[in-house]
Amino acid sequence: MIALPKIRQQFPIFNEEVKGHRVAFLDTGASAQKPQVVIDAEKNVYEKYYANIHRGVYYFSEKSTQEYEAVREIAQRFIKAADTREIIFTKGTTESINLVAQSYGRMVLNKGDVVMISEMEHHANIVPWQMICEEKGAELKIIPINDAGELLLDQFEAMLDDRVKIVSVTQVSNVLGTINDVKLIIDKAHAVGAKVLIDGAQGAVHQPLNVVELDADFYTFSAHKLYGPTGVGILYGKRELLEAMPPYQTGGDMIDVVTFEKTTFAPLPNKFEAGTPNIAGVIAFGVAMKWVEEIGFETIVAHEDALLQYAMEKLAEIPEVRVIGTAKEKAGVISFVVKGIHPHDIGTLLDHEGVAVRVGHHCAQPLMKRMKVPATARMSFGVYSTSEEIDRLVAGLKKIISLFA
Repeated sequence: MIALPKIRQQFPIFNEEVKGHRVAFLDTGASAQKPQVVIDAEKNVYEKYYANIHRGVYYFSEKSTQEYEAVREIAQRFIKAADTREIIFTKGTTESINLVAQSYGRMVLNKGDVVMISEMEHHANIVPWQMICEEKGAELKIIPINDAGELLLDQFEAMLDDRVKIVSVTQVSNVLGTINDVKLIIDKAHAVGAKVLIDGAQGAVHQPLNVVELDADFYTFSAHKLYGPTGVGILYGKRELLEAMPPYQTGGDMIDVVTFEKTTFAPLPNKFEAGTPNIAGVIAFGVAMKWVEEIGFETIVAHEDALLQYAMEKLAEIPEVRVIGTAKEKAGVISFVVKGIHPHDIGTLLDHEGVAVRVGHHCAQPLMKRMKVPATARMSFGVYSTSEEIDRLVAGLKKIISLFA
């Protein structure tokens, strides 16, 4: 195990100052900062051996192909999938969900069928299902939540019947921090013959994964939230489902034979990876996953849980602050509002103190409506986060409240 101060030292961005202050970065839920090894890995590709993959017979192309495909094996181990062919590289969680909606959804949904999502979903797990349901004449049903931000699982079970073909839910809410019992959701959905997609954009960051034990049909996550580059993500899907699905995009590297009369497609995983991918980004993502494994999820979870408890206690000492989302099972994400002060003012004024938080609706407008707030401020933690950063945020909030008073 690595001591956490040594972990923070691996992130060059924390040597920077913002408006005369050392940066206190509390927006990891939106996108994590990058350790030096990940930055170096991407730089190394372009400096040492970059070339397009799968097509060349010269050294640079063969080296790039070897390093790129090795990441599929790293990802397979990271999520404990059964087969490297079940690992599809995408641009991120958003593209992965769109892929499943437009390929699997279009294939199985008919008029009168049902897709179920929850009230706490990110827009990326709402809009693709709305569009395919409108196209196919299917119905979109919403699993409700309580005031604490927890799924009402008894109502979920009552809504299940054989018309439900797809259930798509987040593992960890990007707004509330709620950790959902996705294993229970998967088992209940499978009992009526539905397939399940888990949005793991936040989940893959906060806990170890075993997609076989989970029995997820599809699982999605993004590199940039897992200390890797932007523009890269992974869609896991059970092999038999992926093999039955039509391609989502067409073009180079996903074909077998093309004639003007007919085209046949490449086998998995190439069938879903049209065009030149983010080669250096994928390779750097492999380094990020290995870096996370080296630290260990036991260390990561314990550290973020301690920060969560500390931050909740500190916020509770400020009467003007109300936390939005108080689930019993919660990850290192805290949304809050301050009485009489708009979240955008909070974010702007905290920035003058060198404290970075996210403000707005966090791409979850239906959830904001459910919780009866137009927007929130949100702090979220990474493995590099410190209690001192939380202290600076709390001091900033007290200063802002005093200013508005």
